[in-house]
Amino acid sequence: MIKEIIVVEGKSDISAVKRAVEAEVISTSGLGINDNIINLIKKASKNRGIIILTDPDYPGKKIRNILSSEIENCKHAFIPRDKANKNGNIGVENASPEEIRIALKNAKAEFSDNRQEFTIKDLVYYNIIGNDNASKLRGKLGDELGIGYCSAKQFLKRLNSFGITREELEKAINSIYEIKE
Repeated sequence: MIKEIIVVEGKSDISAVKRAVEAEVISTSGLGINDNIINLIKKASKNRGIIILTDPDYPGKKIRNILSSEIENCKHAFIPRDKANKNGNIGVENASPEEIRIALKNAKAEFSDNRQEFTIKDLVYYNIIGNDNASKLRGKLGDELGIGYCSAKQFLKRLNSFGITREELEKAINSIYEIKE
């Protein structure tokens, strides 16, 4: 049983999560999210904590941003796009129970202490920005680190706010290059 309440976008996502784990799940009703739903999630966050598990697409990112700007004490879980894809349809409901369990196990809390472990210079140094393969590398690193795919600016923010260490980043980079060879 997962202690935190898992927040997903819709009814199909609820079913998929319940097939994977024993947990309480709340739906945002997709982009139909409103003040009543946000207040319900805030209450859940205060009482038990929440894990945000939205689809790895634009609406999912938008919902995640709305929730994390409104609610404290939340963790973020990410499913890689290629693991949540069924015939071009991207969503949590298309992920296998195993992928959902992995995402939830690797959920990360967001810190708001303005930690600055990494800078733009680090992203350039590690080739995470500024070259033709940077976007692909960010995607692979986001999956490996459990912070999801995002733009360079968002990637930098997530590295710092999710408490990723330099050692963790370098280990993930080395892992990706080992797989490639």
